[in-house]
Amino acid sequence: MSSDQVVDDPPQRLFGRDHLPLVLGVVALVTLAAFENRAVGTALPTMVREFDALGSFGLANAAPNASYLVSLAIAGLWADRRGPLLALRAGAITFALAQLLVGAAQAMPMVIAGRLLSGFAEGLLDVALMVLVARALPAVLRPRMFSLFAAMWILPSVAGPFLTGIVTEHVGWRWVFLGALVLLVPSWLLLRPTLRLLARTEAPERGEQDAAELAAWRTALPWAFAASGALFVLSWSGDQLEAHPAIAWVAILVSLLVLGVAAVRVMPAGTFTARRGLPAVVAVRGLGGAAFAGAGAYLPLLLTLLHDFSPSRAGVTLSITGVSWALGSWLQGREHGLPRLTVLRIGLTLMTAGIAGTSLLAWASGTAFTWAGLISWSVAGIGMGLNSSSVSVLTLDLSDATNAGRNSSAAQMAGTMSIATVFAVYGTLLAVNADHPASWVFGVIISTSAGLALAALLTSARVSPPEMTRRTDSA
Repeated sequence: MSSDQVVDDPPQRLFGRDHLPLVLGVVALVTLAAFENRAVGTALPTMVREFDALGSFGLANAAPNASYLVSLAIAGLWADRRGPLLALRAGAITFALAQLLVGAAQAMPMVIAGRLLSGFAEGLLDVALMVLVARALPAVLRPRMFSLFAAMWILPSVAGPFLTGIVTEHVGWRWVFLGALVLLVPSWLLLRPTLRLLARTEAPERGEQDAAELAAWRTALPWAFAASGALFVLSWSGDQLEAHPAIAWVAILVSLLVLGVAAVRVMPAGTFTARRGLPAVVAVRGLGGAAFAGAGAYLPLLLTLLHDFSPSRAGVTLSITGVSWALGSWLQGREHGLPRLTVLRIGLTLMTAGIAGTSLLAWASGTAFTWAGLISWSVAGIGMGLNSSSVSVLTLDLSDATNAGRNSSAAQMAGTMSIATVFAVYGTLLAVNADHPASWVFGVIISTSAGLALAALLTSARVSPPEMTRRTDSA
């Protein structure tokens, strides 16, 4: 037994010598992506007002989600066949091009194009990093790595929105994105030791089962493109409702139809009926992600328009998001003795109550209600941190060596589609009322998100088959 301990102990240390290059490289890119995400959320309200394109706010939010969906499918195929190295490099180059395009934008279409590239880069980087982590880390370290992912959002969330607001107000929002190009260089240099590891982890020879999985992905890829196009058209249609209402409504209906068919094709069978097991896990991920992202995306704009917050002050919601999310993720990775399903349900309960309380920012006025809404949002963030990492762990628990990658990618695609759909619907609602966005518009958006969180909580009762529930509860 002692000899077994000598062999097993080193891999249990996430920051041990064997895993440190991987951790540093991943942390660098995750931190950079977090800074970019927070920068967009803080600067975008100023950008749409400068270009007199408030109706395009929802489209700018939805664009990266549409391209991210296609990128996930492509990156999954690419990483399975060639290993994660090439996808990682392509993601970094695409990220740099995206920041350059947005920073040099002369009109809102250029911003949207840059956001499309940004979403594509994010998909490549996410899949490549997850494939690397799955190959390099033992299962026992994965919850801790998920916690570290969330922790890397703390500094960007605390300092990022404030710094972005200051730069936006005193220098200009363009330098927020051009500055990200400078940060990319040290991030890539930190990743170089990990690249050497990647060179030694090329994809193995594919057998008959791998060939069957490849064929399945090739079948799903056209539907991913169809879903991406439908999501983008859906968002664009909201921007055209005032100028061309008939065309816009036809485009919305057709896009929803295409999106529904594509979703059935790319999601695991039984997702829409919350079939017990993996399909229910995917459903929870989609509902929970849409609830939190849908409410969070509109909070800076709400505070700017309804509460006269400056860009830097409005960015406080993004700081709350990152810190509270990281706290929840850190808590789920500790040795607390609670079953994973219990952690998930606690997180969803906190998120539901927190988003409902956040709606006070739209439905009520006054300093007390503003503070109550912001505190509620921090509660929602803790809940999201608890449940998002738990969903990732449960997805792997319900998978095996032959389908873990496919299940993880499908779950990511399902979550992305639900979030992008919510952005499209919310963006359409805002575009219809773009001239005078009343408080009820934001109230409907946040309250609907609370309803989605409640649906995720109810669905969580079916996230595992009976045998897994018994095994987890007895652990």
